[in-house]
Amino acid sequence: MPDAPRSFLFLLGSARTGGNTEALARAAAEHLEPGAAQRWIHLGELGLPPFTDRRHTGDGTTPFAEGAEQVLQDATLAATDIVIASPLYWYSVSGSVKNYLDYWSGWLRVPGLDFKARMAGRRLWAVTAYADDAPGVADPLAGTLRLSGEYLKMEWQGVLLGYGSRPGDVERDDRAHRAAKTFFNPEAETPGVLY
Repeated sequence: MPDAPRSFLFLLGSARTGGNTEALARAAAEHLEPGAAQRWIHLGELGLPPFTDRRHTGDGTTPFAEGAEQVLQDATLAATDIVIASPLYWYSVSGSVKNYLDYWSGWLRVPGLDFKARMAGRRLWAVTAYADDAPGVADPLAGTLRLSGEYLKMEWQGVLLGYGSRPGDVERDDRAHRAAKTFFNPEAETPGVLY
């Protein structure tokens, strides 16, 4: 999406508000380029119902979105940059983020939506807090998002990692906060991508 004004959609996937992952995402967002738009959606508060797979029902098409799904679909398609801010839950994304990604499967089958073509070229980012001694435990989370983005021909931008077991831990992770300052600026001399 060259030359388009940047519009960031931050999708918060924590089971609670104000956690370590959200704090790190907000710290990184403070350093977005001037003029970049931001929209924040807490997936757990949106009321999005569990995804229903209709691929093998009737003609396999998905009905047009409404309610919370419509809000999320519109926000997704309006963004140039999608940021998945999910704590590391059982070595992958949270349930609310997985539900959101499952909706992508349905949106691929909405007549006239052209979801795959419209997502191509958008940037996909991730922010996560982990509570382990080794950051490699985030490999499955990164793989889930990278491969999902690649399927839609999105540009994978990496994961900003921060340590956070108890509330507020990420505030003491100096490495993560240094990386947050340049995470959304891929042209920075010292990019903030930690993964």
